[in-house]
Amino acid sequence: MAFTSKPTGGADAGVEMSRPVLLDVRQVAKMLNASSRTVYRLSDMGRMPQPVKLGALVRWRAVELRDWIDAGCPTCRKGGAKC
Repeated sequence: MAFTSKPTGGADAGVEMSRPVLLDVRQVAKMLNASSRTVYRLSDMGRMPQPVKLGALVRWRAVELRDWIDAGCPTCRKGGAKC
């Protein structure tokens, strides 16, 4: 399931974002051509952007992942600087 953002009013009224804002592990794995386990492993080791935890749900910000991939997938430090 993909989440998309539709503004309901204000300055951005009428603008629709067609790309998902948050991605689940399967979507991230597909984006990286890797397994779900590899995504969790990279995340746990601090080698990719950290996920957003919404209760029991784990999601990654699509923008952060695209920026990370565009930058050549640099290692991210846990508790330190962002990617």
